[in-house]
Amino acid sequence: MRLKEILSKYFKGDRVIWGVVFALSVFSLLAVYSSTGTLAYKYQGGNTAYYIVKHFVLLAAGLSIIYITHLIPYKYYSRLSQLFLYLSIFLLAVTLVMGTSLNQASRWLTLPGLGFTIQTSDFAKLALIMYIARVLSLRQNKIDDFNGVFVSLILPVVVVCGLIMPANLSTALILFTASFLLMFVGRVKVKYLLGISGVGVLVIALIIAGVIITGSNTGRIGTWQNRITSYVNGEGGDNYQVEQSKIAIATGGIFGKGPGNSTQRNFLPHPYSDFIYAIIIEEYGFFGGLIVLFLYLFLLYRAGVIVRKSRRSFAAFLAFGLTISLVFQAMINMGVAVHLFPVTGQTLPLVSMGGSSILFTGVAFGIILSVSRSVEKNEELIPEPAVENHDDEE
Repeated sequence: MRLKEILSKYFKGDRVIWGVVFALSVFSLLAVYSSTGTLAYKYQGGNTAYYIVKHFVLLAAGLSIIYITHLIPYKYYSRLSQLFLYLSIFLLAVTLVMGTSLNQASRWLTLPGLGFTIQTSDFAKLALIMYIARVLSLRQNKIDDFNGVFVSLILPVVVVCGLIMPANLSTALILFTASFLLMFVGRVKVKYLLGISGVGVLVIALIIAGVIITGSNTGRIGTWQNRITSYVNGEGGDNYQVEQSKIAIATGGIFGKGPGNSTQRNFLPHPYSDFIYAIIIEEYGFFGGLIVLFLYLFLLYRAGVIVRKSRRSFAAFLAFGLTISLVFQAMINMGVAVHLFPVTGQTLPLVSMGGSSILFTGVAFGIILSVSRSVEKNEELIPEPAVENHDDEE
């Protein structure tokens, strides 16, 4: 049996997206192995294999999740979305109160007896987008009803983003923006969306005003203040990270220094996660960075193709929402590396070293591929008029 036949038999769904997944995985292994050398000498006695083996296991788990998830019909995610939403709100509340804290931010829950931590906001992003896609698809005929639809959509967005914001403002903003775009595509009235955006801006303005009036510069408020100050004025601890990132990018040139030849990994904080894009450009040059950028843009393009071909609105909204969330996060990570945005702590999806982030990213990719798999099945059938029917999505 030829390789093409084997791939067609076992790997269903959009082939381009599968190619993006495997290409990002290769970049991930190469970049993480190179960028964790200093970390290995500092904490593992020079055992450079420790972190790459750990990352390989997590990445393999993530790829396995993608494969398993893409085989599950996407309609089941509609039925699970409500349960996932309620569970995510509960987990976010628990994390906020008694989660594992790092850098004055309580973002993780440590699983008892396993010692493995999960970042609950990763699960919440999936759950919220799945839920919004469900509500939009089921109530398209009543989309102008403020009480029946808009409140049922925006209230979960406010609750989830509000629970994420104290510990992770950037994630809350990314999720809010992705939800906003999804609702806009779902034909929610613009005046409703502008109204809630105005409320969000007002809340943030009140927080900033409170910081200025009270002079508070401690905790997460102090972190937000320092990052904004560093970005605007070019001063502070975050500016050091950005400067080291700029050096890595500048010295990479057009073709890069070659795999494993990074020098800025010894100076750049978190070169294996927050600033891994700078290491990729340093070692693989401008063209390497461009390839990674286009991989995410290809993902966005293919998602557009899936949406266009989808015969059911839930499938279209689900694929669009998850893809926008992944691509937007990637753009923020790359933008931070080149100083387009303040330092945020966002990872590069499926590339940065991480734990639960890789696993939940795998779920997102798997669901997108599940939708594309259903599209392929529909294309194999005799063409029929596209009729919106949500009975199997209840």
